[in-house]
Amino acid sequence: MKLPLVLFVALFISVTARSAEAPASNIKRVTVEEFDALRTNTNHVLLDVRSKAEFEKGHVPRAVNVDISSPRFAEQVGAFDKSKTYLVNCAVGMRSARACNKMRELGFTNLFDLAPGFDGWKKAGKPVEK
Repeated sequence: MKLPLVLFVALFISVTARSAEAPASNIKRVTVEEFDALRTNTNHVLLDVRSKAEFEKGHVPRAVNVDISSPRFAEQVGAFDKSKTYLVNCAVGMRSARACNKMRELGFTNLFDLAPGFDGWKKAGKPVEK
C-alpha cells in the first residue's frame, strides 16, 4: 500500500522539478494562413533556413536566408535582435523546427514556425519572390 504512494510522490516531485526548470515553449507552429497574417507586420523578421540554392529558386517576400545546415548558423542568428518576432520556414517544416529549437536555446523569445514549410506556402498560392 505504501509503495504506490511513494512512487506517486517521487513521480510528482520529478515532474514538478523538471517543469520548474524548463522554460515554457515560445515556439508556435502555424498554418500558412496564420504565417501570412503574421508577416503583414513589417517589424517581424522572416527567416528562411533552407540552403542558399533553395532560397534563390524562390522564397517568401522579405525573407532573410540563414542556412540551418551551416556550421555558422548559431553565430549568424545569434547576432540578431532576440526581442523581435521571427517567422521561420524551410521546405517542409523539419529544418525550421530544428532552427526554432536552436534559436530558443540562444535566447530568442518569440518564434513562429511555418508547419507545412515553403512547399505548403507555394501550394496555397501565396506570393513567392526570386
